[in-house]
Amino acid sequence: MPGVFDRTRKKALVRDISSNFNKALSTFFGEREPIVDIAKMQHKGYIDALQSCGVEVEILGELSGHPDCCFVEDTAIIFDDVAVICRPGHPSRANEVHTISERLKEDFEIKFLSPDAKMDGGDVVFTGNEFLIGRSTRTNDNGINELSEIASKYGYSTQVIDVPNSTLHLTTVCSVPRNGMLIVAEGHLKPEQISGFQDVIWIPNNETYASNTIALENGKILVSAGFPITKQKIEDAGFEPILVEMSEIMQADGSLTCCSLFIE
Repeated sequence: MPGVFDRTRKKALVRDISSNFNKALSTFFGEREPIVDIAKMQHKGYIDALQSCGVEVEILGELSGHPDCCFVEDTAIIFDDVAVICRPGHPSRANEVHTISERLKEDFEIKFLSPDAKMDGGDVVFTGNEFLIGRSTRTNDNGINELSEIASKYGYSTQVIDVPNSTLHLTTVCSVPRNGMLIVAEGHLKPEQISGFQDVIWIPNNETYASNTIALENGKILVSAGFPITKQKIEDAGFEPILVEMSEIMQADGSLTCCSLFIE
C-alpha cells in the first residue's frame, strides 16, 4: 500500500459526497438519515485535514445514483505497483469500482477478483509486514483467498480475522497508527485474534467509532472528533491527534479510512 510502509502518504484519491448521500447504506452507526449538506461540509474538512498534513488530494466527482460512492476505500487494495480491484459485498455498490479502476490503471498494474469473490477494502488492514483480512458480511472466503494469493506473490503474508456481527468492517474496529501497533476497540475483536501484537491501544467500547484512524508522517494521526478518551490514549502513546468532525458521515457507516485511497 503506497505510503503505509513509511507513513508519508503523499497523495490520496477521494470522491465527492453524493447528492443522495441520505440514501446511503446504513446498519451499524446510522440512527437517522445523514444531512447531506452537513456531510459535504465535513467531507471538505476531512480533505482540509489531509492537506494540512501535506497530503496531495485528488478529488473525483460524485457518481450519480450511488449514495455510497464517497467510500472509495472499499473499491481497491493498493500495494507496491498493484491495484487489486475489489468486488463490493453489497450489490448496490458493484458499479462504483469501474471509474476507480479506470483511474488507477494510469499508475498501477490492475488485478481483478473473480465473479465468485466478495471483498470490501474496508476489511483489509496492513500492519507493516502482513495484511489482516476480515471475513465479514461484505468479504467472503473466495475474496480472502484470491487477495492472499496475490499478496503472497509480492512477499506479503496474510492473517484472516472473523469480523463479529457487532461491526461492519475490520477497519471499523481497528487501525494501525504505526507499523506493528494496533488501535482496537474493546468488545469486538478478542485478544487472541491479535495475539501477535504486543503493542495495542485498547479504546473503550463506547468510543468504538474512533478506533478507525489514519496515521500520517511525523506522528500525526487523523482521529474522529468527539471521543476524548481515545484522543488522550493516542496522545499518551506519543502521537499528535488531528481531530476531524465526522458525525454525518458516521450516520452512513462511514469512517475516516473509508473516504480515501492512498496512491503515493
